[in-house]
Parts: sequence; structure tokens; C-alpha cells
Amino acid sequence: MTQIYALKASIPNPALEAFRILIGHWNTTGTHGQVPNTILHGRTSFEWLENGAFLMMRSEIDDPRFPQGIAILGSDDSEGEYYLLTFDERGVSRKHEVSLRDKVWKWWRNAPGFSQRYEGIIAEDGNTIIGQGELSKDGVSWEKDLDLTYTRID
Repeated sequence: MTQIYALKASIPNPALEAFRILIGHWNTTGTHGQVPNTILHGRTSFEWLENGAFLMMRSEIDDPRFPQGIAILGSDDSEGEYYLLTFDERGVSRKHEVSLRDKVWKWWRNAPGFSQRYEGIIAEDGNTIIGQGELSKDGVSWEKDLDLTYTRID
């Protein structure tokens, strides 16, 4: 039998309440700068982890050139900041900073040799997110990365 510890910590994190709008299953369509003239289709889900202590994101695109990934969103309440830790089927893991204000969801990573940023605008009804991603190899010039539109399924 598996013993589970720290059950009292499996409670909603009030700092993540703004991210509740993401909870559910989404179809995604998008484009990527490395595969021009191709519409990419996939799915993403967001669900609470440990009763709301964290937010779990799972995503996949129906194209083997793009890895399936999972991510956990959490907060640092002493700094008022949010972080997304990602891991994909290639074994690649990264840390992104995150914000969600006025229905604008952003995540970014500033790292030598490979920086990324994404900005998604959440529709008033909360059922669509239209976003653009960019990447930079030198931290100065940016190029198109993965643009994704999320459409809520449930």
C-alpha cells in the first residue's frame, strides 16, 4: 500500500485563481515558422493538480515533428510571480515565467542561445485564445515560432 504524505498541503492555491479560466480541454490549430504552409492540429488540457495547489498542462500536436509535452504551473507568493516547468517526450525540460492579466496570457524564457515568448489573448467569453510565439537565438532578434489558437471543447 502506498502511503501519501502532506495531504494538508493539497489545497487550492489562491495565487492561481486567475488561471482558472484555462481549466478544461481545448482543440488547437496553429502554424510554425519551420513548417511553412502547414496547419497544425492538436489538443491541450489544463487541470488542477493536488486539489488546486498547482495547474497541470498537457499538450500534443498531430505531427511527429512536434513533441508531446506536460507542464506544471506554480507560484512564488513572496515574489508574486508564476513559473511553468515543462517536460517533453524528448526529455527536454525548461522553466518559463508566466503572467495572466486582463485576459492576456504570457509566458517567456530568456536563456542564452534559445529564448522564447508567447502571448495569447483570451476572448471575452473565455472559449478562445489566439496567440503568437517567437524565439530568439541571440536574445536580440526574434523570429516566428509556434502560433496557436485554442478553442475550448469543455
